[in-house]
Amino acid sequence: MIRELIIYADESVKKGEYFSNFYGGVLIRSKDLKEVEDGLLEKAEELHLHNELKWQKVTAQYLDKYQEMMKLFFELIANDKVKLRIMFTQNNIEAIGIDAYQKEHEYFLLYYQFIKHAFGLRHIPNQAEPIKLRIYFDKLPDTKEKVSLFKSHIISLNKYPDFRNKKIQILADQVTDVDSKQRIIMQCTDIVLGAIQFRLNNLHLIKPEGSKRRGKRTIAKEKLYKFINREIRKIYPGFNIGITTGINGESRNRWIHPYRHWNFTPSNYKRDDSKTKKNAP
Repeated sequence: MIRELIIYADESVKKGEYFSNFYGGVLIRSKDLKEVEDGLLEKAEELHLHNELKWQKVTAQYLDKYQEMMKLFFELIANDKVKLRIMFTQNNIEAIGIDAYQKEHEYFLLYYQFIKHAFGLRHIPNQAEPIKLRIYFDKLPDTKEKVSLFKSHIISLNKYPDFRNKKIQILADQVTDVDSKQRIIMQCTDIVLGAIQFRLNNLHLIKPEGSKRRGKRTIAKEKLYKFINREIRKIYPGFNIGITTGINGESRNRWIHPYRHWNFTPSNYKRDDSKTKKNAP
């Protein structure tokens, strides 16, 4: 029986060369939270990783330690102690018919869609008792007014018929933003999210100006991405990071799968293939 669920959510690159609007999050059953947090914290202590773990901090010196952290993190994912979801948009898909409000609030509107759909909550098996849902965001980078409006929309999901049918209750006082420096689970999510956007936007090919070789940090990041990709493929052989993960004919897999990607496509759009990788100069 599921009594309480916790979502930790984060966002990454707003505008990339080929893919943009990266959002990532993990879902954990409250009964598993202590085991997950303690395990990750103990591993970080064992590796003498005393500062915040972040994709931007990956270097050759710390590569082995970050790989060890990711190995444990993906063991937790593979064992369904943690469900991880990543959402992004593809630049060659351009929304049409959107108004000024939608343009101004794009960041939060996409975040709302991520919370509403990415974890497959409407496919949770029916429960006898209500399911309480806590949602923690990394610090939201906008005005107090916009952040407050966004949180009110998240709380209003209590009225969403599919959530009501599953007896999901979003706790108003538990929809808040937190400091990821104090949340090891969010830090691990940041690393996976960073690795995916790094590869999708071909940042592994970047060379310093005037150099014929890539920098040591870029090489280290590519090695960490490849390590993470191997871990993903242990769960899903042949996993394609740039498309929406399939459901194998079963809608409930949107909930069941421990790891999924969502290439978000608006309902009305036009395609501009000059912005794809194959047409890059």
